[in-house]
Amino acid sequence: MASRNIELAREAYRVGDVEASIKAHDAHKEKHKTGGDFIKSLIYGGFDGVITIFAIIAGAQGSNLGTAIIIILGVSGVVGDAFSMAVADYLSTKSTKDYNTGEKKREQWEVQNNPEGEKQEMIELYTRKGIAKADAERMVEILAKNEDTWVEVMMAEELGIIEGDESPIKNALVTFFSFVIFGMIPVIPYIIGHATHIAEEDTMKLFIASVVLTGVLLFLMGVIKTGVTGGNVIKAGLETLLVGAIAAGTAYGVGVAFAPLTEGAE
Repeated sequence: MASRNIELAREAYRVGDVEASIKAHDAHKEKHKTGGDFIKSLIYGGFDGVITIFAIIAGAQGSNLGTAIIIILGVSGVVGDAFSMAVADYLSTKSTKDYNTGEKKREQWEVQNNPEGEKQEMIELYTRKGIAKADAERMVEILAKNEDTWVEVMMAEELGIIEGDESPIKNALVTFFSFVIFGMIPVIPYIIGHATHIAEEDTMKLFIASVVLTGVLLFLMGVIKTGVTGGNVIKAGLETLLVGAIAAGTAYGVGVAFAPLTEGAE
């Protein structure tokens, strides 16, 4: 368990407040937040959902397809791509966990069957980092007294592996629902327009509404991302918005280019 409040520590670093950094290292004031393991899947699924579905809608709008067709393309894209993304996240997380587990077992076997060789490896690792050999030897002897800690340090130092407790199924579910929820935002204006018979002849009004909603969402997602990665809030929001604009603009241009092929489509 960490002996500091990581959120306060990050904020102290961001503003360069040494006193706040010292206070952040007070273990008694530490407050933990749950769900951090799923932030990656939430942002990954949500961002991809917005960009992918908005690009589909932009391309369909550029081709002058009707409201009903745009809704069908948008909703089917949301469901299909959300499932695909969830499966990919599940397989990726599971593969990583399986690989890490296999490497940990190998390190444990080596530590148990060739401890001196593993000690020498660690000594060499530390000396390459600039630590004096005598100090490296003492460090390794201390670590070697606890096999679990020794193995964990070996994995981190030698293989660059830091074990986590991510759940493949939970990650997949977060990705799926994040993609669906955020991906449906660009489609909402068309659904409302179709249900209320608004702008049935001029879908450009619905597209503008979709552009505004999606733009605001992309900006907010960029802002939310800074809560994890740090950085300038406004810059992050504008960068995310720019990426979405480029993707949608490209898709719209392709739609316009192929518009003659869709004449008469409803």
